[in-house]
Amino acid sequence: MSRLKQLYESMILEHNRNPRNFRVMSECSHSSHGKNPLCGDDYYVFVKLDNGVISEVSFHGYGCAISKSSGSLMTECLLGKTVKEALEYKDLFIKLVTQELLETEKQQLGKLAIFEGVKSFPVRVKCAALVWRALEDALENNEGEVTTE
Repeated sequence: MSRLKQLYESMILEHNRNPRNFRVMSECSHSSHGKNPLCGDDYYVFVKLDNGVISEVSFHGYGCAISKSSGSLMTECLLGKTVKEALEYKDLFIKLVTQELLETEKQQLGKLAIFEGVKSFPVRVKCAALVWRALEDALENNEGEVTTE
């Protein structure tokens, strides 16, 4: 097994077992619900903005190891980012799991780059992207629901 694949698997498993920021945020300024009825992934994303900066972000729900670890890593990387920066991260992440990225783009994503291998499994792309789509909906529409099929 390659070193990158081992890192991918261990990080996915770690964030699945011990997800970061995995809680309902009762006093959020933005939220959205994302659901994939085909596989059963079902998550809520909560964001608290202070002067256009993400001061808190969390997610809660259930799904596979890929969707949960994606949400966990997403919440870690977006804390302290502006809405514009968060949406740019979302765009880069979606590109990472669906297309080829330049090395500089991968570096921008940091730990999130481990999800690059997901694009080899098209059925798993929606798992990895679900919380990111819910984040996008929350930030752009304040409150809503995202369903992927």
